[in-house]
Amino acid sequence: MPTATMTSKGQFTMPAEVRARLQLMPGSKIDIVENAAGETVIRPKKTNMDRLYAIVRKPASPISITDMDDAIGDAIAEDYMRSVS
Repeated sequence: MPTATMTSKGQFTMPAEVRARLQLMPGSKIDIVENAAGETVIRPKKTNMDRLYAIVRKPASPISITDMDDAIGDAIAEDYMRSVS
């Protein structure tokens, strides 16, 4: 079982095997919660982008930069037309 030691400033260094298992990177956030059994549990805090990653599907075929630029231009033009109407 991995062990961490608290410094005089109240900081811990998460053991490498735990960071790898939880897929933590520099800047990652963690939740520290107490479960029903009264145990303290550390779990990675998922950001909104992490949650969206599995929801947004990859396009069936690649989209060219030109097509993306055209779609963005069309959306901007539509938004402008709505704002001046």
